[in-house]
Amino acid sequence: MLYVKRDDAGNIIALHQKPSAGAEEQKSIMDEEILKFLDKNVDTDPWIQLLSLSDIGIIRILEDLIDLLIRKNIILFTELPEEAQAKIQERKQVRKKMAPDQLVVDDIL
Repeated sequence: MLYVKRDDAGNIIALHQKPSAGAEEQKSIMDEEILKFLDKNVDTDPWIQLLSLSDIGIIRILEDLIDLLIRKNIILFTELPEEAQAKIQERKQVRKKMAPDQLVVDDIL
């Protein structure tokens, strides 16, 4: 879900990952207004932009899922490929330095 900011005429002027001043209205990334806004305001293909927007949330879900599987002893961290282990460790370090629920990308546009 995205939060939209509108101008006085009711047109979307910005998208945010979380509620902020003037952007409390929540919309699905597949909403027609969102698609039209992206089509007009983004240089890349709007579908690529939508995938990119959803990737942020999916990455967080996957990190939490991996942590859960490890905590429940369903998988061992050391069973993951070394490159995956390194990337997970790097992201954990970055997340520790950030606020617990803060996303890496706050303002999309």
